[in-house]
Amino acid sequence: QVQLVESGGGLVQPGGSLRLSCAASRSIFSIFSMGWYRQAPGKQRDLVALIISGGTTTYADSVKGRFTISRDNVENTVYLQMNSLKPEDTAVYYCNGVLRATGPGPLETYWGQGTQVTVSS
Repeated sequence: QVQLVESGGGLVQPGGSLRLSCAASRSIFSIFSMGWYRQAPGKQRDLVALIISGGTTTYADSVKGRFTISRDNVENTVYLQMNSLKPEDTAVYYCNGVLRATGPGPLETYWGQGTQVTVSS
């Protein structure tokens, strides 16, 4: 079993920056993708950014040019650098991994516990 542990959330003023981290609790056999989703109160959980094996990235239109997803393959860690934050970015941010934890077999989806990001003056 793998746990994804997020860190880096908090309170920031509009225009500020935060960096989220998501680390796997153990070594992973293979990763198909890792990403970040967010869920604001009363809304569905939506994709923010995704990085697929090989390095291809995808971003929600609302964060393009402001957020950057990256990963450390050695440490099995994914990051989300968030710049020019807006109040509408306020949400719980969840790390997501689609991977094979221990060996060949079907891909499985894992979620972190979530970290709160609040953008407010």
